[in-house]
Amino acid sequence: MVILKHPEEIEKIRAGSLIVAEVLRELRSTIKPGITTRELNDLAEDLSHRKSAKPAFKGYMGYPFSLCTSVNEEVVHGLPSDRVLVDGDIISLDFGVYYQGYYGDAAITVPVGNVSEKAVRLIQATESGLYEAIKEARTGNRLGDISFAVQNRAEAAGYSVVRDFVGHGIGRMLHEDPQVPNFGVRGRGIELKAGMVIAIEPMVNEGAYQVKTLSDGWTVVTGDAKLSAHFEHSVAITENGPDILSKLQ
Repeated sequence: MVILKHPEEIEKIRAGSLIVAEVLRELRSTIKPGITTRELNDLAEDLSHRKSAKPAFKGYMGYPFSLCTSVNEEVVHGLPSDRVLVDGDIISLDFGVYYQGYYGDAAITVPVGNVSEKAVRLIQATESGLYEAIKEARTGNRLGDISFAVQNRAEAAGYSVVRDFVGHGIGRMLHEDPQVPNFGVRGRGIELKAGMVIAIEPMVNEGAYQVKTLSDGWTVVTGDAKLSAHFEHSVAITENGPDILSKLQ
């Protein structure tokens, strides 16, 4: 069941989402060769606590950390560790908070030092696919319009979209209806209505779309060991068009 939010609820989701955005901005500025993914996790947790927000992922479904750190061929749910980032890596950071009764959620992919041109192109295509999808988050459109926009941008650039993991509604719960796939057909799916709040999150692979989960039970990697990138925004659908709640002005 899709829960439509009142304007006051949307503002509460925005408040948490902006905390997420501020944390991700700080993490982005901190990333450099030599830092560990555990240090990034600890910084994200400390920053959220300073803002009186609770990290959303820690303990969720048993997840043991506050931040997801997915490096290179890791798609999502990468576990922070003593792994040291090196020049040429790319890292996807997925973070959320629980704040004043509502959740906020966003993700970015960041280059570490000097990265290859192919990595830059993948990051750019994934982020631009997110914004193409957000343009479709309008009343009267269909969910498939959002999904198609991601898939079309990725495949036009020669990439593939992950099918095993999708975006989602967000509000009082971290994951609500509807699911928001990154592949689909225009004009299909539920009608988009004002008051819907969704987390749109393209996960785009350099190679094939197939993925697998490692033995740690969390880390999802590309099946062909090629690179993957991930971006996410929490977005409210309003009568005036899409409102990106997790974007800093």
